[in-house]
Amino acid sequence: MRMYDDTFKGKVAVVTGGARGIGLACAQSLAGLGAGVALWDRDAAEATAAAATLPRGAGIGMDVTSEADVTRALAETEKALGPVDILVASAGITGPNKTVADYGVAEWKQVIDVNLVGLFLCNRAVVPGMVARKWGRIVNIASIAGKEGNPNASAYSASKAGVIGLTKSLGKELAASGVLVNCVCPAAIRTDIFKQMTEQHIAFMLSKIPMGRFATVEEAAAMVTWLASPLCSFNTGAVFDLSGGRATY
Repeated sequence: MRMYDDTFKGKVAVVTGGARGIGLACAQSLAGLGAGVALWDRDAAEATAAAATLPRGAGIGMDVTSEADVTRALAETEKALGPVDILVASAGITGPNKTVADYGVAEWKQVIDVNLVGLFLCNRAVVPGMVARKWGRIVNIASIAGKEGNPNASAYSASKAGVIGLTKSLGKELAASGVLVNCVCPAAIRTDIFKQMTEQHIAFMLSKIPMGRFATVEEAAAMVTWLASPLCSFNTGAVFDLSGGRATY
């Protein structure tokens, strides 16, 4: 079987961090196959502008770390596009490149709040409706750092390890419900998130990839699109590497 132009016809997807980078590439891929897509992003203007380029899009400004904002964004999405069938949880930050000894508590908490707590809130918000309708796909964006632990990126690594653990737990909880929950673990992808990193850290990440290059947002979107589709039917609570050979387990 293969995907057709109407694979997601009648489906509604939410993509967090959807105004740029991996999130926008995923939104464009899903929209190109027929989905209505809501872009949830802290930059409301950019989300609205990006959504306007999609056949059936909605841009919603929101903060994933706010339970009230997540609830509001879901209600606005359902009003604009309909019930949510797919969640791609892509919003994230790297935090500073510092050793554990030098990491500030407030900096640490910010990374955990955005990358893990925010993702949890978004996952939790869409689950009841998906379960009630007996179909849903949740794709969480984790990272190879969550499996291996990158030096000078402890908060980011810990948050993404948490995403992997949450995905496995929720996948098992919902295994018989028709709702599948998986995550993707990319090695580094050159997006705006690189602006938060030092050149030294970027060079370190590239040195660990046997293919000798970074992944592209289109490659990430292709994997996410399959995981969000009806063609993915017997995978849940699973971790999919996108690492150019870096992943060892």
